[in-house]
Amino acid sequence: MPGASTSTTSTTQQRGSYTLPLLMICLLFFVFGFITWANGTLIPFFKLSFSLSNTQAFFVTFASYIAYFVLAIPSSWILKKVGFKNGLSLGLLILAIGSLLFIPAAKSQSFPLFLIGIFIQGASLALLQTASNPYLTIIGPIESAAKRISMAGICNKGAGILVPIIMGTIFLKNSAEMEAKINAAIGDEKTQLIHEVLSRVNTPYIVLAIVFTLLAILFKVVHLPEVEEEDEVVDIESSSSRKTSIFQFPHLFLGALCIFVYVAAEVMAGDIIGVYGRELNLDPNITKYLTSLTLACMLIGYITGIITIPKIISQQKALRICAVLGIILSILTFASKGHFNVNIHFSIFKYTLDIHGIMYYSVIFIALLGLANSLMWPAIFPLGIQGLGKFTKIGSAIMIMGIAGGAIWPLFYGFLQEKVGLHFQSAYFIAIVPCYLYILYFAIAGHKVGIKKH
Repeated sequence: MPGASTSTTSTTQQRGSYTLPLLMICLLFFVFGFITWANGTLIPFFKLSFSLSNTQAFFVTFASYIAYFVLAIPSSWILKKVGFKNGLSLGLLILAIGSLLFIPAAKSQSFPLFLIGIFIQGASLALLQTASNPYLTIIGPIESAAKRISMAGICNKGAGILVPIIMGTIFLKNSAEMEAKINAAIGDEKTQLIHEVLSRVNTPYIVLAIVFTLLAILFKVVHLPEVEEEDEVVDIESSSSRKTSIFQFPHLFLGALCIFVYVAAEVMAGDIIGVYGRELNLDPNITKYLTSLTLACMLIGYITGIITIPKIISQQKALRICAVLGIILSILTFASKGHFNVNIHFSIFKYTLDIHGIMYYSVIFIALLGLANSLMWPAIFPLGIQGLGKFTKIGSAIMIMGIAGGAIWPLFYGFLQEKVGLHFQSAYFIAIVPCYLYILYFAIAGHKVGIKKH
């Protein structure tokens, strides 16, 4: 296989059974999804609380995703120092600290303090993802890595589907009414209203901090085998020549850029869809569930990936299909002008979902981008780190740095809309189409750069 490296006997033995590690990492990916996709709810929540513009509100995603760029390589150093299991426990404890910071931020009504808490959460996720993604890749055959990552992705996006429903119900309750009251109020009355809204974060984030602390203890005591990367890297062209630098793997850096544009596209489809819906004057009781709709489409894609990869299609072909689908759906998002009525009433136990109003086709096409995005990370990550051997940890960190696309791209979209003056639909099209075009390039040729067959 191109990019294959020599392996040790112990690694082969460890790869024989990875059910427990896979289950534990899937649990971890549920945590990733819960925290990451909470941003989709926090954006309109902070817009409501602090009367922010779109660009200002997008600093929620900036604070979260830029932490990956800043902390990814230090995370690889930390993992080398403390080990895989201790690194996971440490990351979960840091995640708990970031969640607890929401309490004083709400009390002081400080948006910057909220952003610091979100950055700390992002930093912890950088450490956790730097450990868990290559772990998923190397505990089994590289050909089925996308399948294992897809299984973890189901947990990730399953959490993401639940978050807007749970957090949206708590944070955005009566949002239209509260927004009107806050805008009309002045002085102490306005301060009290903002305090009433912001205090909604207290109980959920205290509970989350407790859960993360318990998980840190669990990962500390449960046995997870250490899977070591190969000790040496054999150049494909000559079995006697060895790679000596990470910079001798151009496909890695092309892969990191692909992660950058992929995460940019994912955030544009998942987090920004609610803001897009508000631009169309959709009812807030509808827009708060739009992220769940996108992630439901992603979940369908992940299940499809588990069934088809690698038995029916390769992860490279899946990536090409998803990139083309993303381009098509982006064009339809831009070109669609019509709308239809939606009438949904659903009850389970004590929870009732009641949605009535207008829905635009362009919003539906954005949600369907979740389907296009679903198999991208599972395919891009293994292709980017293939054949790295002893450079796998640092290579994984470089790939994780690409997550910064989620920090930069919403601000770029806001810039096009608010500073350049483009219509929001045109700004969205200009921001997202280049992402899918580059992903298509990486799927066809980019992942092969610097890798030659015998």
